[in-house]
Amino acid sequence: MSAEASVGSHDADSVQSAVPLPACHSTDEHRNPGLMGSKYVKLNVGGSLHYTTIQTLSKEDSLLRSICTGATDVTIDSEGWVVLERSGRHFGLVLNFLRDGSVPLPEDHRELDEVLKEAQYYRVQGLVQHCLNVMEKQQDVFESVCRIPMITSAKEEQKMIATCRKPVVKLQNNRGNNKYSYTSNSDDNLLKNIELFDKLVLRFNNRVLFVKDVLGDEICCWSFYGEGRKIAEVCCTSIVYATEKKQTKVEFPEARIFEETLNILIYENNRSGPGGLHLLDSRGSGSSLGAGQSEEEGAVGGDRRVRRIHVRRHIMHDERGHGQQTVYKD
Repeated sequence: MSAEASVGSHDADSVQSAVPLPACHSTDEHRNPGLMGSKYVKLNVGGSLHYTTIQTLSKEDSLLRSICTGATDVTIDSEGWVVLERSGRHFGLVLNFLRDGSVPLPEDHRELDEVLKEAQYYRVQGLVQHCLNVMEKQQDVFESVCRIPMITSAKEEQKMIATCRKPVVKLQNNRGNNKYSYTSNSDDNLLKNIELFDKLVLRFNNRVLFVKDVLGDEICCWSFYGEGRKIAEVCCTSIVYATEKKQTKVEFPEARIFEETLNILIYENNRSGPGGLHLLDSRGSGSSLGAGQSEEEGAVGGDRRVRRIHVRRHIMHDERGHGQQTVYKD
């Protein structure tokens, strides 16, 4: 009997040692098979604490719903907080989207990208699509912003024009480069040239590169480039010989500037061929010079020429009252 009792006691000790003792459990955290038995849930997302309902977390077929159903293992600490190893900076925004179905998104592109990453991680497809739609709208706004390069040196200008694949329109505007006084209308015409430049930028910004040169020798001069070479030039300044003094006069040949801008579009995306070059190098029947304008052509690169259009350089101008005769002298 003593031998059987000894064997029985040994078997009992073996069975007891095979069963895990409660003391072996981690008292700090354990795995939860599901949270559907509860109405509320406490979430610790990277140290950010949130208190919400199972119904809110289960609104979309997301990672949060799979956590509630037990399909995804989670860690719960000793105080009952579901611990998610994720930044909690934008988790409140994710919860608000699940609650309301819509949420204001940050305007900053970097923060918006962070929200998108969180929405993708939690697989909240509605919020993912919402972020993508807002990003697309922001992209349209960014593309509509006009950026005008400012030329500071001749070397920079040559490099920019040579490497640009789009036609280039340059406005050289240096009002301080003048040793004479200006005529009464010159300041207004100078501003009109600048305003026209801004209007052309808004209209053709996606097709033409517009640049400004404020350090050049000319007071107001337009230059038009295609395929890395100058195609045309419109100079808007002239010297006026008034009574006993010289003055600088600034013109505003709006129609001519607009015409040359349209002509330069033929060089867009290197689409110009022999026909295009011929079209630009020859004046059409509908093209005309305004009063007081003249045109010069200088040979550049063999048969290619640059049209230079400017107001007449030497003008005998009488500053007397309206109706008096003005004599032009070449």
